[in-house]
Amino acid sequence: MMPTSLKPTLFSRPAWTGIVVCAVLLALLPIFNLSFPAGHALHVSGYTVALIGKFMCYAMAALALDLVWGYTGILSLGHGVFFALGGYAHGMYLMRAIGRDGVYQSNLPDFMVFLDWKTYPWFWSLTDNFWYCMALVMLAPGVLAFVFGYFAFRSRIKGVYFSIITQAMTFAFMLLFFRNNTGFGGNNGFTDFKRILGFSLTDPSTKAALYLITLALLLGALVLCRWIVRSKLGRVLQAVRDAESRLMFIGYNPLWFKLFVWTLSAVLCGIAGALYVPQVGIINPSEMSPGNSIEMVIWAAVGGRGSLIGPIIGAFSVNGLKSWFTGAFPDLWLFALGLLFILVTLFMPQGILGLAKKFRKNKEAA
Repeated sequence: MMPTSLKPTLFSRPAWTGIVVCAVLLALLPIFNLSFPAGHALHVSGYTVALIGKFMCYAMAALALDLVWGYTGILSLGHGVFFALGGYAHGMYLMRAIGRDGVYQSNLPDFMVFLDWKTYPWFWSLTDNFWYCMALVMLAPGVLAFVFGYFAFRSRIKGVYFSIITQAMTFAFMLLFFRNNTGFGGNNGFTDFKRILGFSLTDPSTKAALYLITLALLLGALVLCRWIVRSKLGRVLQAVRDAESRLMFIGYNPLWFKLFVWTLSAVLCGIAGALYVPQVGIINPSEMSPGNSIEMVIWAAVGGRGSLIGPIIGAFSVNGLKSWFTGAFPDLWLFALGLLFILVTLFMPQGILGLAKKFRKNKEAA
């Protein structure tokens, strides 16, 4: 029997109503930013729009992680590498789009000119094409996840051992991208983007468009994940999580089911990273740090894993708290984050969403 805490959340009518209301409110923010001047009661600052846009990218990454952890029982501590690879793939196009507007006024990015490179490396070929880079956004994390997952799942590596090797993977990639000779900007990564598809990234309307695209893709990812977990495939994935040996006994091969959901999760995480880069304006190897991957796990746990909506709530809640806490007590944030994870594990194993359900049930019983 499926553990009570991890029963799939079926989106009821109130849940759908809440999703639609939240989506409409989020969609209004950039409209209020463009429509009302600063100082007006309804004006929303550009900083707020950019911050919420960043949170939505994090929410998509948390949703992707919940698909493999909450519903398939695969705890990944390396999803930061998929997020960063999607960001780097998009960042390559954005760097090419700078043209001669860089500091050195060269066709090459400034970091390549500084290192005395004369031409682009072979893997930068075609990166001046937007649609090629969008395909690369999905292919780079997807292919890595497929190859890594195939050998790991075929060897039946799972549990804490799988978590450790995913953490080792993201750490290895972080060290690789920190090197200047890899062609990805070294420690500084990619930054100082100017335009996307000919539109200035500093233009408020471009920022609003990126924000709304992020919102639309987050909702699309939520609907896709819900469709998967409600389908027969979703029931098999939950069987992999709860009783993999029994599943194999009745004739299923868990390898391909785990590989599918693992690869899909990596692709969704890569898309989140690609949306993150033009809104934040930078991508560097620190996005691959093991700490970032662990934070994704905390978002899912705080919101309520195995619920799809919970990780989204967790991503907004934890990052909202982080934005305030790092401003008020910058040296204490990591301690607060660790304490938060311990308290949630001990007292709220179902996260914020589980606590809200419990409160509603108690209210109805009263």
